[in-house]
Amino acid sequence: MPPNQYEEYGSSPFGNAVPRAELHNPRGPLQVADMSISIEGELVPVVDIMLGSQMPVYFEHHILLWKHPGVQIGFKSLKGAARRFFAGLQIFLTEAYGPGNIAFSRDSVGQIVALRLQPGQTVEVREHQFLVATGNIEYDFTFVQGISNILFSRTGFFIDRFTAIGSEGILLLHGYGNVFEKMLAPGEALDIEPGAWLWKDPSVQMTVTTVAGSQRGGGILGAIGGFVAGASITLNRFIGPGRVGIQSMTYHPPQYEGSPQAGGTSNFGGLGSLFS
Repeated sequence: MPPNQYEEYGSSPFGNAVPRAELHNPRGPLQVADMSISIEGELVPVVDIMLGSQMPVYFEHHILLWKHPGVQIGFKSLKGAARRFFAGLQIFLTEAYGPGNIAFSRDSVGQIVALRLQPGQTVEVREHQFLVATGNIEYDFTFVQGISNILFSRTGFFIDRFTAIGSEGILLLHGYGNVFEKMLAPGEALDIEPGAWLWKDPSVQMTVTTVAGSQRGGGILGAIGGFVAGASITLNRFIGPGRVGIQSMTYHPPQYEGSPQAGGTSNFGGLGSLFS
């Protein structure tokens, strides 16, 4: 637990190469550009933003909770739209322009993570777990290579990737349950249930291991025993250096979201994937 809600990791061996994490529903307004962001509520937290007239925010449309009538809503297109479409990923997001008040929430208990990104800083996030981002943060995705990911990983090929451009920005994530953070030393590894990781630094490598590969003995019979007992037969392995965000409620996207590799079904026949 950081000594306060806004620990800046000033003594981190990585310096400014990693974003700051403000965990556990940060108290007090967060200021960036000409907007003020407040986290309200306990069980199902709400992100309440007072927008100025300079910096917009963008988000997935279904998480909008309320807005002032003066707040203008439009669509934000994403780069690499063709690649995103054929991967089964969304290619449009909703963008809001102030001045005025707007609020967001996911329909689940959890905590909000606020990541401050300095120009050029990047963070990687599980699909469908980002809540809202300031307009100066570029939204892209990265491809997780490796045959083991194709065969075993329920988190799929694609990870959302956010990079601040030009000035400081804020990225807000919804973690299901409680959110924890693990700082991995160079070469240090941690195996996490595929639905339990939330975000990571780009310096952290992600691979996949099986229950059989992560235990001391038992071989395939031990893996089968673990599977029958209710444990996941696959785990994501994260290798430092860098930080990994972990959520206490495992989350797997519904079948209609994301690509087939992400546990969903392709819906090229409709427009659901465009606006999910």
